[in-house]
Amino acid sequence: MSETSMLFLPLPFFTFLLCGAIAVLVWRLDLGVRAASIFFTVMFAMFSVESLLVGLRFGYGIAAYVPLQRVMPLFAGPLMYLGFKTLATPEGGLGKLVGGHLALPLLMIPVAGLVVNPVFNLDLVITASYMFYIIALILLWRKGPDTLVHVPLDRSDQVLNWMLRGAGLLCFALILDTAIAIDFALGGGSNVSALISYGSIPLIVLLLALLFALPSLLSVPRSHIKPQPHETSETNALEADVRALLEDTKLFLDPTLSAQRLARRMHVPVRNLSTAINQSQNMNV
Repeated sequence: MSETSMLFLPLPFFTFLLCGAIAVLVWRLDLGVRAASIFFTVMFAMFSVESLLVGLRFGYGIAAYVPLQRVMPLFAGPLMYLGFKTLATPEGGLGKLVGGHLALPLLMIPVAGLVVNPVFNLDLVITASYMFYIIALILLWRKGPDTLVHVPLDRSDQVLNWMLRGAGLLCFALILDTAIAIDFALGGGSNVSALISYGSIPLIVLLLALLFALPSLLSVPRSHIKPQPHETSETNALEADVRALLEDTKLFLDPTLSAQRLARRMHVPVRNLSTAINQSQNMNV
C-alpha cells in the first residue's frame, strides 16, 4: 500500500463518523424553531453518508452508488441556507421556502445517472449551487441579528457567526469539488485520491472544532434559567420602562425599529434588554 493510500483511506471514514456524531448533537439544539435543527441535522447526516460513499468509491472501488454520491452535494447549500433562513422567517412562510430551495436537488436525483454523459455536466450545476448559496448566506448574514426573529437576542450574534462559518464551509467545498472536477476533465481523475486526502484534513479540523463548540450551544440559554427574586424585580422594571417608552412615543409603529436602537434609547446594554423581555414575556424583543 502506498503512502498516499495510507493517508487517504481512513480520512473519509473519519469524516463519516464526525458528521454522524455532529448530526446527533445538532438534533438536540434549541434555536427557537424546531425546523432549523431538523435542516441542520439532515445536512450533517447527508455529509456523513456522502463521506462514506466517497470512501467506498475511492478506497475500495465500490462504484455502485456513484450517481447518488454525485448528486448529494446539491443538497448542501439548500439545507444549510434553509436552516438559517428558517430562523428569520415568520410563521406560515416555511412551506414555500422549503419547496423553492429543495425542488432542484430533488429533480436532479432521477437524472443523476447522466453524470457519465458528456452532454450533461453535473459539476457545473453543483458549482452554480455552491456559489448561489454562498452569496445567499452572506446576504442573510449582512442583515444582522434583527432578522433572526426566532432566536433569543443573547444568542443571535452566535448564530450569525455560525452563518458566516457555514458560508466559509461552502467555499471550501466549492474549491475542493472544482479541483476534483478539473482533475477528472484533464487527467482522468489520476489525482483525485490525493486531492480528497489532503482536502479532508482541514475539513476534519473544522468538524472537530464544531464538535467541541456544540456543547456550549446545547447549554441552557439565560432566558430559560429561572431568575432569582432580585433579578425578577430588575427585569420587570426594565420591561415596564420599555413598554412605557413604546406607548408614549409610538416607536412600535416604526418599521425600522431594532433591538439595538431600542436599547440605545433606554441607555441599557442590548443583552439586558433582551433578558428583561425574555424573562418577563417569555418571548424575544
